[in-house]
Amino acid sequence: MEIVKTGDLVEIERIDLLGVPIDIIAEDRFEQFVHESLKNKEFGKNIVLLSVWDLLRARRPGDYRNMVTDAALVIPISKSLLGGARFLTGKTPVRYMPFDFVVSILSFLEACEETVYLLGGKPPILRKTEKNIRETFPRLRIIGRCPGVFRKQSEETLILSIRKSAPSLLLIGQGIRGRERWLARNTASLPKGMRLWVSDMFEVFAEKRKRPSRFAFDHGLEWVGFCLKKPFFIFRVFPFIYYHFLLLVYRIKNRKQIAAKT
Repeated sequence: MEIVKTGDLVEIERIDLLGVPIDIIAEDRFEQFVHESLKNKEFGKNIVLLSVWDLLRARRPGDYRNMVTDAALVIPISKSLLGGARFLTGKTPVRYMPFDFVVSILSFLEACEETVYLLGGKPPILRKTEKNIRETFPRLRIIGRCPGVFRKQSEETLILSIRKSAPSLLLIGQGIRGRERWLARNTASLPKGMRLWVSDMFEVFAEKRKRPSRFAFDHGLEWVGFCLKKPFFIFRVFPFIYYHFLLLVYRIKNRKQIAAKT
């Protein structure tokens, strides 16, 4: 399985897991990645937080796959991805809790007095999110916000507004039509800087939803809370079974290739 290095000054190792890239970046190197991203705004930098479900979607051709494969950083958030990477490559990526990951980025941006644009969520949640972010990160400049529900014909005007504001970070939450596929479809039209879609982040910031406990996250049990709130989530056990089946198939395939070369 091919392993390539990415990043000029930051030590980032990119591995291939079932045909989908995953980056290995140590926590002490992440701040450096943000600083380099701020200095080099020639290109937009999509950051993807990848779950097992997302990995399976990224294996299919389309806008989402293109976004993942071209992303500046692909961070695993599912513990099963760590096990799968170790099983196939012998490498263990660094896993980040989504809320802590976003807070880290906002903290770094605040230290540099940079800017953020908030896109997504319902109007009351977005207002509460903005208020709490301003109170928590007073030197961080929020230069624009827009609820996730907007008319299709207003999309071009919205993108133009985001481009004119040129935020250091475009933070996108759920509620927007197409969810993260909206970012995938509009990547070429968005301004330079970092872009990140996180599903329920605004609801967490607005204190409308609790984030998983550190214990649950560290033990890969965050899915239990989702299933309790939305019982149909239990059906995602079938994609997980398929994921582990693919790991076994790729492991056997790799062994056969190695044996053939020797």
